[in-house]
Order: sequence, then structure tokens, then C-alpha cells
Amino acid sequence: MIKKLNEKKALSRLMKFLSIEGVSGQEKSIAIAVRRDLIAAGVPQKYIFFDDVKNKIPVPTETGNLIVKLPGTIRGPRKLFMTHLDTVPLCSGAKPIQKKSRIESKNDTALGGDNRTGVACLSTMIICLLKNNIPHFPITVLYTVREEDGGWGARCVDPKTLGNPSMGFNVDGESPQNITIGAVGADRWEVEFFGKAAHAGDSPEKGASSSIAASIALREIYKKKWFGKILKNGKRGTSNVGMIAGRDGLSAGNATNVITDYVKVIGESRSHNPNFIRSITNAYRDEFTKASRLVKDNRGRSLRLSFKALREYHPFLLKKNSYVVKKALAVAKSFGWNTKLIITDGGLDANWIVSHGIPTITFGAGQKNVHTVKEYVVIKQYLYACHYAVALATNNSK
Repeated sequence: MIKKLNEKKALSRLMKFLSIEGVSGQEKSIAIAVRRDLIAAGVPQKYIFFDDVKNKIPVPTETGNLIVKLPGTIRGPRKLFMTHLDTVPLCSGAKPIQKKSRIESKNDTALGGDNRTGVACLSTMIICLLKNNIPHFPITVLYTVREEDGGWGARCVDPKTLGNPSMGFNVDGESPQNITIGAVGADRWEVEFFGKAAHAGDSPEKGASSSIAASIALREIYKKKWFGKILKNGKRGTSNVGMIAGRDGLSAGNATNVITDYVKVIGESRSHNPNFIRSITNAYRDEFTKASRLVKDNRGRSLRLSFKALREYHPFLLKKNSYVVKKALAVAKSFGWNTKLIITDGGLDANWIVSHGIPTITFGAGQKNVHTVKEYVVIKQYLYACHYAVALATNNSK
């Protein structure tokens, strides 16, 4: 482990960051807190800046990504370290408390260890390197925005702004002793049914129900096994219907005596095979289209349909003998860890960074039961991650 790393301050930093709210799109407060913490610890202000991704993201976002670019004291390729600033809405109001070997939320909320553990870990790494004059390679630290709702910060970042690093290390997850080298890809899709309202008691035949059309389509999706875990012709994937709503996110339909004229359905398709992601999404599109034509009013007019799909993130898989994987394993071995290489079915900022041409592994920092009110952080694992990050920034083994 790194003898000069101050574990007491690293833990205090984590507790402080956990207490600051910052759900997706509202990361300004935590970003400012991180910047203030770094400057107070002696990091020159000229190394710290915000990029302009908030102007590229199609939904309101308070701030751009926070970036720290450190010149190296060791000659060599620039390394990227990254983590995300935002938390899910369930973390709002969290009050972290330490209970022996872990940190929990005092309130009935999620904690926000996803991903304040990563934020505190990389801030600790920067401060440890500079305060102790530890020799290190040129380093860029990227704190992204809106990871939780589409990976927008990583998606929109300009690699040139990062200094064109040769490899990346993403902090997000449970144990630093597990290294993620691949991740699933996903589409996010949405469909809108535009039917026709009518009085449900007096003249229901004059209406065309969007609720019925959506129900018919979803029944066929389920019947044909395109929902949930999917296995077809040796290809694997998953899908989910996440939201069924009306206009402005309100109820689909306003009253029992009115035929529902508008329904919006939002869902996702996932697979490690990019072509199979498209196949799953197309299956939903086909069934929604068929259902919209099947439901008609008394004049034979069917519903109008709008279907949109967006590749939320691309799947990736790094080779086990790639330089970044071997580097991560070599440092883990120096700690005496029995490290596992993992491929995850969840999306990461690393998906987009790899798409930008920067091979990136991911390791955890003690998160447990994320996105639930039972979330907690294992302090020992968090501190291990801090040591690991510093070692990755300084180790020169091949």
C-alpha cells in the first residue's frame, strides 16, 4: 500500500462528498466542492477547469465535466482517471453516518456511494501525489456529469480536451480487486401512440384507444419472448419497459369515461452484441406498429405512431493482453490481490470513453446495494481503491 496516503483524510473527504446532493443534471454543488477541496489542498487552479459539454447535452445540465490536468514528473504517455459526479434521485437527502466498518445513510434514502466513492478516491489520489511529491505520469482526471441517465458527460467529452490519453481507469463499482474489461451496450427507445378520444359510455366506438394498442403490442412482445432475458439463435440480451405514461409524464388517460387518446412507452434493449441490440429494438418497433394499425375507430382510422431509438452506449470488450489490462493486473498483483477480470451487463462511462478510442478498465471503490435504500460503502474497499489509484498513476511496470 502507499505509505504516504492519509487514510483519515481520505475517509473524511468521502463523508463530506456523500453529504452533498448532486443528482443527474444538478452536479454544480458537488463539482464546486471538489474544486474547492483540491485548491485548498494545494492543487494549482490552472490545472482545474470545466469543459463545455453542458452546451452539447440535449437536456438541462447545470455544469460541464470537471477536469484536472496534471503535467507528469515521469516521462510517458498520459493516463486518464475518471469517475462520475452525479447520483440517482433516490440519494436526495442522504445523511451519511459511519457504523464500524461501513458508511450508511441515516435517512430512508440511497447513500450516493455510487459514485461519491469514485469522486473522493480520485481527489485523494491527486492530493496524495502532489502533497508528497510522488513521481507520476502526465495525468488527466475527468469527473463526468449525467452518467446515471445516459452517460452524457462521457459521451460528449472531447478527447483533445483530455490531452489524448493513451489509456483510462474508471472508478465505479464495488471492489477494486475486480477489474471490468467489457460491458453491455444499450438502446433507449420510446414510442408514442396518438389515438382518438371519445366518450367511453356514450360512443366508445368513435374512439381509438392508445392504451389498448400499447397493451396488444406488449402482450405480443412478452409472448414472443422479447421481454426480460432474451435468448434467440445463440444470441443473448435483455429488454425492459420502464415507463408507460401520458402527456408531460402524467397518467396515460385522464378519466375512466374517456377513451385514452395518448400513451407514451419508454424502454431499453441491451446486449453485448451490437447487432442483437438492434434486433431487440426492432422487435418492439414492429409490434408497436402492428398494434397501431390493428386498433381503429368506427370510421376505420387507425392510430398514428411515433417510434424513436437512440444508442445509449456501445458495448465493448478489451483484450486480456491489452496494455491497460496488463498494467492494472500488474499493480493489483503488487498488492497481493487475487484479481478477477469481469464483463458487466450494466453500462458505464467507460463504454463511451472506449468509443472515443481510449481503452479503459473500471474498478470499484466499495459501493454496495447501489440505487436502493439499503446502499452502503465498505470503508476498507474504498481505502484500497485510493491506494490502487495512486499506484496506477505511478507504477511503471509492464
